[in-house]
Amino acid sequence: MSLNIEAIQNENLKTDLPAFRAGDTVTVNVKVIEGTKERIQPFKGVVIQQKNSGIGKSITVRKMS
Repeated sequence: MSLNIEAIQNENLKTDLPAFRAGDTVTVNVKVIEGTKERIQPFKGVVIQQKNSGIGKSITVRKMS
């Protein structure tokens, strides 16, 4: 049985994410590790760039302070 990479990626791709593009404001949850403690810290920012597509997609967010 031979599966190609695209088929495996499509199985694991999240479909419940809202559509967004550069210029939109998003909330990002970042895992912060301080010593032995770990917490999730949300921040708001503007999407300034999107790279690639599918499971390898990444975005760049400029933090609003």
